[in-house]
Amino acid sequence: MRWEGNRESDNVEDRRGDSSGGGGGFRFGGGSLGIGGVIVALVLSYVLGVSPSTILGLMSGGGAPQQQVQTRTAPANDETTRFVRTVLADTEDVWGNLFRQQGEEYARPTLVLFSGRTPTACGTGQSATGPFYCPPDRKVYIDLDFFKLMQQRFHVSGEFAEAYVIAHEIGHHVQNLMGLSDKVHNAQQRMGEAEANALSVRLELQADCFAGVWAFHANRSRQILEQGDVETALSAATAIGDDALQRQAQGHVVPDSFTHGTSAQRVRWFRKGIDSGEIAQCDTFSARQL
Repeated sequence: MRWEGNRESDNVEDRRGDSSGGGGGFRFGGGSLGIGGVIVALVLSYVLGVSPSTILGLMSGGGAPQQQVQTRTAPANDETTRFVRTVLADTEDVWGNLFRQQGEEYARPTLVLFSGRTPTACGTGQSATGPFYCPPDRKVYIDLDFFKLMQQRFHVSGEFAEAYVIAHEIGHHVQNLMGLSDKVHNAQQRMGEAEANALSVRLELQADCFAGVWAFHANRSRQILEQGDVETALSAATAIGDDALQRQAQGHVVPDSFTHGTSAQRVRWFRKGIDSGEIAQCDTFSARQL
């Protein structure tokens, strides 16, 4: 992926190394869980049907996380951080232009880099849940160790695969600005678990499609894609499909519990976005077949 020399975003908040999170592990009650513990927690969460945060609390003594955050005045300048800032800037440029074409203004989100855990408007964020977007504070949260996890657990590597992960979370921000997140949340309150999960799948697949829309326009404007890049993103989408994760964790799949979509669905909707570059092609909520 070609990104060196492109604009870097200033909308990055670096919380790594603060007193509440610690670098590289999960600290609860004086203990620390490394990336191996994270993998175990993720697998157990799928097997037992409970959140990774609960598993992590049990594995580490159940101590309550501290809420103090000491934010650095400026993000670190290592290559990975510069890459993240560059991808974020690229999403700002693409979505800013697309929103302007519709006569609207794109409100840029903040991307928070953290280690282990961090306070958010959605509760305490945990690295074990992977990168996530919090609609109330309009922030994307990423522990960069997730990219190592992608390589070690899912055998997926490559900068464009990492960019896809970031672009997917930005896709959720776009949904929030469009009012879709609130509509889905409100509808889910009136549904049973299976129906609510099915609606969540449509929301996630649309974010995959939006990630593809970003890639289409970023490549057309700045030629960011190199040979093999799209394949790495498709490999990432395949690896983190609900069916693939459940099969890896428990040997079988439970479709009613899917919240993000199957591997094939995630690949299909990302391709819709990157092949067309059109927001209208990402209407997962009207699609009869995902």
